[in-house]
Parts: sequence; structure tokens; C-alpha cells
Amino acid sequence: MHRVGSGGNNTNSNRPRKEKRLTYVLNDTADTKHCAGINCLAVLKSSALYGCNYLFTGSRDGTLKRWALGENAATCSATFESHVDWVNDTVIAGDSTLVSCSSDTTLKTWNCLSEGTCTRTFRQHSDYVTCLAAAEKNTNVVASGGLGGEVFVWDIEAAVTPVSKSSDVVEDDCSNSMNGSANLLPISSPRTISSSNSIRTHITQGHGYVPIAVKGHKESVYALAMNDSSSLLVSGGTEKVVRVWDPRTGSKNMKLRGHADNIRALLLDSTGRYCLSGSSDSMIRLWDLGQQRCVHSYAVHTDSVWALASTPTFSHVYSGGRDLSLYLTDLTTRESLLLCTKEQPILQLALHDDSIWVATTDSSVCRWPAEGRTPQNVFQRGGSFLAGNLSFSRARVSLEGSTPAPVYKEPIFTIPGTPAIVQHEILNNRRHVLTKDAAGSVKLWEITRGVVIVDYGQVSFDEKKEQLFEMVSIPAWFTADTRLGCLSVHLDTPQCFTAEMYSVDLNITGKPEDDKVNLARETLKGLLVHWLAKRRQRHDFQASANGDVVSGKDMTARSSAHSRIEVDGNAENDSLVYPPFEFSTVSPPSVITEGSQGGPWRKKITDLDATEDEKDFPSWVLDCVLNNRLPPRENTKCSFYLYPCEGSAVQILTQGKLSAPRILRMHKVVNYVIEKLVLDKPIDSLNTDGTYAAGLGAQPQHSASGEGSLRSGLKPWQKLRPSIEILCNNQVLSPEMSLATVRAYIWKRPEDLVLNYRMIQGK
Repeated sequence: MHRVGSGGNNTNSNRPRKEKRLTYVLNDTADTKHCAGINCLAVLKSSALYGCNYLFTGSRDGTLKRWALGENAATCSATFESHVDWVNDTVIAGDSTLVSCSSDTTLKTWNCLSEGTCTRTFRQHSDYVTCLAAAEKNTNVVASGGLGGEVFVWDIEAAVTPVSKSSDVVEDDCSNSMNGSANLLPISSPRTISSSNSIRTHITQGHGYVPIAVKGHKESVYALAMNDSSSLLVSGGTEKVVRVWDPRTGSKNMKLRGHADNIRALLLDSTGRYCLSGSSDSMIRLWDLGQQRCVHSYAVHTDSVWALASTPTFSHVYSGGRDLSLYLTDLTTRESLLLCTKEQPILQLALHDDSIWVATTDSSVCRWPAEGRTPQNVFQRGGSFLAGNLSFSRARVSLEGSTPAPVYKEPIFTIPGTPAIVQHEILNNRRHVLTKDAAGSVKLWEITRGVVIVDYGQVSFDEKKEQLFEMVSIPAWFTADTRLGCLSVHLDTPQCFTAEMYSVDLNITGKPEDDKVNLARETLKGLLVHWLAKRRQRHDFQASANGDVVSGKDMTARSSAHSRIEVDGNAENDSLVYPPFEFSTVSPPSVITEGSQGGPWRKKITDLDATEDEKDFPSWVLDCVLNNRLPPRENTKCSFYLYPCEGSAVQILTQGKLSAPRILRMHKVVNYVIEKLVLDKPIDSLNTDGTYAAGLGAQPQHSASGEGSLRSGLKPWQKLRPSIEILCNNQVLSPEMSLATVRAYIWKRPEDLVLNYRMIQGK
């Protein structure tokens, strides 16, 4: 038996690098709805290649979706899942390439008409990528901007061209493997300008594609716009100025001042002469780039302007923002009209013929009438007002109570989403999480299965949390957040392997009731069961194709020689997934993690195809699920003293400190005391060969056995009629309490736990 001691801090040793995390994202609905706010929209109109119109939506849930549009209807026809954080913007380049950017610092390209195939991942940015801009005519050119003042101009056709895997490239090839090599390159000098006013393809010798760096921003960029021919690029952000660039070289043209706050939206007309800007100062400004000045200011909104969309002729502008309102403004006459009001701030707009798509911080998307071809017709309905040119003018009008009535009360139709989870609480049993969504619905999740086990409806979250409180202490083996609008569970090694439960407490049949089950290990097995099955199929197919029968020893030898994660044939690796750890295949969770190469990635557990290896998974995950190896953990035992109650006639069992697993229940301590005492027999009449001690597994720490614990008794406690009760701080303990629970809720001291025992009166 070991003596419990403190581990001490190795302050002089080199701290090991932080291991990669594994996260799984839970969803209790079909994969046809967003579950967080919609940050971006893109419309792809029908052509000879595809017979219908498509709407693409990018969400704070980290996914994009493609909607096939019918007459007042929309059907989700594909989900694009690979980003690991908010999708912030998306544009369509060429005929069928979708480009998206994310707070995960990446740009990704997708085949618009695929089932969700990511063709490339670009990791040039070092911080959140907030915005994109595309050229209508030069369809290969896309600009990206983000935090830290980074702006890059991409030739998408050149960027997605397959490159040699032996070179260091800035992009990952998503079409052939999970993640390719992705070493960031220093930005080289500005590229040359081609005679056709487009971005010249630039492939550095042996280094893959490098985008043009647009340098000069001192602060973060939140808005970009480009003219049709890609000869002009405008940018705006927290510097409060509109910067104008030549995207072909990355050189500065001019800087326009006038806004008093962050610039959040920009538009350029097709010729590149006029620019519209929307700002957090609540103003919309029209700039003449030829004259390098602001020619009109429009005080339409009462709060930040976050979204702009113009008619094809650039005669009218639709605007939305933090004041929940969508306005239409005539840029010449300055007439403004309130089209509709929303319940959430408006994040982006997309004009579609005579209607407009409106994205908000809600997970649904609405299509509203807009008269995009003949916007002047809307003004004939009346109710318009003249936009002032000072920001406080609209605020004053609003305070005076003369807010105009909206033209439209209801949208044409709505693409519904799932309400985002906005609040959560991890319960003490460390298997259940209580959540509340934006609609007020409260649900109880079992995170080891990824399912909702109780839907309480619209009840008080705090009251339900109090009702579900349990006096139980289990190590915090996972963390959780709801940043993506759904429940994300994070596993970090070695902390995630600290929680264990007895199989009987998990209702696992076919295992001894006192077998200890590691919650993280079994959860990982449940998450990767499909990957493991496909992996075995691949190994079996390869072996049969070669006419070989691969033995466990041969496989182990190959493991050490070729790959650190090959199946260890000698490892006790039971692949059986117990029912408390079986994840749904109807709404399967998604895994977010990263391995030794590339960067973070995301996939549904049912879509893992067994091509993923140590380049994609953290080594500790593979060691756990393939080789049944867990990392060294902190001491999982609890030390305590066991004394008779004061004034009790019961004999003293031992003066030494005892040690037992923290999950040991009090009924096992009762069993130990009963068998040690052998009821009325004196302690010194026990066999000196330690028969009872061996049977119960409880030994003083100073004994010579080297290892001792209070394991299970030989007899189930339910079959005994206990004549002993255990106390702590003069409080009688429930037989179901664990040592950890007693220490946390009853003992409440840093010193070693002290338990007392006594005979139950009347027994």
C-alpha cells in the first residue's frame, strides 16, 4: 500500500507542450437546420448547369448549407461541414466554387454542387477572418480580410490547383485527405499586373500558391468590397476610414475619412466610381472615389449599420443593422422607407430578383418583398421620410415617437432554424448537462450518449437546476460551451481520464458490478466506433488482397516500424461499446480535433472513413482507442482514518491511515468494519494470515503489502443486514455516498478524511 503524498511542482523542468484537444459537438435535430445565427448569405441563380436557384447560408454553428429554392419553399440539399468556428462570410467564385471564411482563421473552398466537399483549406491568416469580397466579371478573384489588419487577394483558380505534396504550401488539400501539409509562408513581394487587369497566377518555385498581401491596415478589418473587373478594392474596419487599394498589386490608392466608428459594411458600384459604407456610428455614406470625398450622408438608422445591399443600378440601397430594421433608401432623392422590422439584429442581406434575403442573429432566414428591379414602386405606398445627414437626427426623431410604420408585416416565407442554446450547466454527476435555448426550452443531455434524455419545455432553468442537484463528487473530466449554438464537449488529456464509475452504477450488464469504468475512454470508443469498424475493414481487405493473414505480432511489429497507431494485436482492446456510451446515428455528433499535421478539422462521426491517422488525430486519442493505453493520471485514491465513535464500546480496528478509490461507497466501508470485527469476536482472534483483509482489500498504509484499497466485499452489501453505520463530522452517512462525496460535502477540510463507525442501535 502506498502512502498518499503531494506531487510537488517541478518548476525547474521543461513544461511539456499542451496536447491537442478533442471536441465533440452534439445535435438533437436532423442536419437540415442551422442552430445559431446566420452570418452570411450567397445566391446562385439557375443556369444550364443546374436547373434551380440556390441559397447558401453560413452560420455561427460552424457550417454552411445549400438550399434549393422553389416557389415560396426551400429544401436543404447539402451541409458543408469543415470549419471549426463561426462561418463569417461566403462568396461564389466562378461557376461552382463556394469560398467561405471563419473565426478558425481559415478560408475554405467548396464545390457548390457537391454533397459538401471541401476542396481546399487556406491558412494564410493568423486571426479571425471576418469578410470576403468577389469580383463579378473576373470571377477567380476573391479578397479576404480579418482581425489584425490582414487582407489578402486570391486567384482562386490558381489557389485550388493541386500542388506537389513534397513542397511547403499554405493550403490543405481536403479532397484527397483530411488535412494536407500547411506550413505558412512569409508574404513575398507584390505580384505583377497582367495586361488583362486580372490577378496574375503566381506559383513560387517549390512553394505553392501565395496570395497578394494588401499591407497598410493598422487595425482589424470588418468589411471589403470589389468592383466587377477586380481593379479596385475597398476596405474598412476599426480605423474608421475607408481605404482604397489596387488588388492587382496590393498598393494603396487613397484613404477616406468621415465615419466616427467601426465600418461594418461596404459596397462598390460596377464601375468602381461610387462606394457605399455603413458604420457603427449609425450612418450610411456615399463616396465619389474620383473626387475622393463623401458626397452624401444618410441618417436612416438609430444604431449600428451592419449590412448593405444595392439595386443593380446602384440607385437604391437596402440597409439593416443593430436597430432590427430593414430600410430602403433612394440615394438621389434621400427618401427612406422602413420595409420591415425583425426581432434580432440584421447581419447580412442578399438581393434576389424582387425579394431580399435577411440574415440575423437568429438561426432562421427570411425572404421579404423588396421590388429589387423597380424599387421606386415601393415608395408609392407612402410612409417615406427624408434621411437627414447628421447621425443624431434619426435618434432624435426616434425619441420623439415618430418612428415610421413598416411597409411589410410578414415575410414571403421563412427557412426555420433550431433555437440556439444560450445557457448550460454541468451537473454534479458529470454525465448530464442542463441547457436552455433561445426559445426558453430547457433540456437535459446525457453527454456520454449525445442525446436529450428529458425535454422539460419552457420552465425555469434555475429552478430545474436546483431540483436536479445531487450530493455527489466526480472529477471534472470534461468542459463544455455553447459558442456554436449547440453543446460542445471538450476532452483534454490527462484531465479527461480522471473520472471513473463502477459498472453497476452505469447499469452495464455482463461485467462484474465493481469493475471500474473510465468515462473518457468509453466515450472515445463510442465516438470512434464507426472509424474503428471501417479501419478493420480496410486492414482485412488489404490483407486478403495480398493473400496474407496478418497476425497480432506482425501487426505490432509493423506498428513500431511504420505507424505509431497501427492496431496492437497483443493489447487488450475490447471494441465493445457499452449502452451508456452509444451515440446516435440519426443525429450523430461531429468531432473537432487536430493531429500532427495541418490544422483543426471537423467531421460527423459517421463520415469518418478510416483514412484519418496520426496526422489527423491526437496521439493520446489513438493510444486510448487502439492500444488501450491511458496517460499517467493524478492519484485517484482518497486517504482517510477510521475510528470508533467517541464513547463507543466497539474496538479500534487500526491506527494507520487507509487508502481507497475515491469512488468507493460507504457500504463497502461498512462491510470492511463488519468483517474486521467479525461481529462480537475480538480483533486479536482474527487469522494472522490476513484472510479477511485480503477478502475486503482494506489495509493500513504502513503495511508491507505495497498496495491496498477498499475494493468490493465478498458479499453484496444489500444482502447483509448492517449492524454498523459510518459517520463523518457526527453526521450519519448514506451507504451510497462515495469517499469523494463525503470529503467534498461533509468533511470540507484539506486534511485527511476522518470517518467514525458505531453499532446501530437496536441491531
